Amino acid sequence: MTIRKSEINEKNLCTVEFSEDAATLEAEKSKVFHEKSKNFNIPGFRRGKAPRSIIEKMYGTGIFLEDAINNIIHSNYAAIIDAAGKQVVSAPEFDIVSMDDKEIVLKAEMYVKPDVTIEGYKGIEASVVLAPVTDEEIDREVDTVRERNAREIEITDRPAEMGDTAVIDYEGFVDGVAFEGGKDSGHHLKLGSGQFIPGFEKGIVGKNIGEEFDVNVTFPTEYGAKELAGKAAVFKVKLNAIEKTELPAADDDFAVDVSEFNTFAEYRADLASKIEKRHKDAADNELAEKVEDALAEKLVAEIPESMVDAEVENQVRESESRMQMQGIELSMYLKYFNMTLDQYKEQIRPSALKHVKTELALEKIAELESVEVSEDEVNEEYETIAKAYSVELDYAKQNLPAEEIKRTLMFRKALALVKDAANVTYLDKAPEATAEAAPAADAE
Repeated sequence: MTIRKSEINEKNLCTVEFSEDAATLEAEKSKVFHEKSKNFNIPGFRRGKAPRSIIEKMYGTGIFLEDAINNIIHSNYAAIIDAAGKQVVSAPEFDIVSMDDKEIVLKAEMYVKPDVTIEGYKGIEASVVLAPVTDEEIDREVDTVRERNAREIEITDRPAEMGDTAVIDYEGFVDGVAFEGGKDSGHHLKLGSGQFIPGFEKGIVGKNIGEEFDVNVTFPTEYGAKELAGKAAVFKVKLNAIEKTELPAADDDFAVDVSEFNTFAEYRADLASKIEKRHKDAADNELAEKVEDALAEKLVAEIPESMVDAEVENQVRESESRMQMQGIELSMYLKYFNMTLDQYKEQIRPSALKHVKTELALEKIAELESVEVSEDEVNEEYETIAKAYSVELDYAKQNLPAEEIKRTLMFRKALALVKDAANVTYLDKAPEATAEAAPAADAE
């Protein structure tokens, strides 16, 4: 095979033209004939015994040409890709340029990774929220843990109150007729939770254990069961028991029970430290998001659609994997949202484009800033991954190529460099939305 020329146009479409001599093409056609002759049933010949000239006379002289060309392409595929001179980012498409008794000339068209430029990546302006740790937030954390360690105590000396859990039997009627799904026994209902239709829980307040009574309500007009929407109903209710949630006292004993600390003050200080870290992580993630948005805007490149297509497919696979871990099939998700797979791909395409732009920008910044990743850093990352996923270190190394790990660390370092160089304004809270949104720009 001879490479005749390799050209890349302004859209990063690379055309590689190459030729093969007629003798090699003929040899490949003969090879295909011997491999496939058994598939031809020609009258007057035993199956697979018809001469090539007879088969070509019946089916045309090009009957073995396509497979012969495919063989030539397969044998020289690596050299054709190398002739592009840059990283290929799409599957090549092949075509015949010319063919005569001396040679066949073919061409391969494929998109290559674009050359990029980026300026102004240092000093990016960004405002992010770094919320202070408040006593109220610490109190909420404490109360959450107290609720997890609460116990239910039975109330026997007073009527039901809001906040109690009422254990009830009930049956609902509309126009004197019981309706489907309106009956239960031994149901635990937290009064004030809003689990039942408006007015039902309030109708239990003030009632005593063992009391039987009616609760009159009206179903909301937007109720899910259309046959009940907007209709008056009567629930016959019996109050079997009253329970109340008792929270443990927020004291030293509580701290000992739920943590490694001996005093409540120490436990509370640890909660404050964890909340502070959470806030810092959230601020760092917000900064990373804003920096990536800015880099995508600053990048100058003619990006082939094939790169975005590939990232769309990658994001679909990642989404499908996450859903499966939650017991959800992608097909079920799409059906629930009345969406086709193509519509879903179109929905995530802007995210895929941003991802491609961000990676190209970070790769260029790593080049400009001479960012390097050492073997020790790669090994440390392998150890971190193995520990995070509870797998053996060798397993992680076998399933994750070192080049991919190195590339990930390179992106991480480049992003850290840009974040460190950014002009960041930290806010106590997110700015309030303006009363009136700015008018949308006219579509071009």
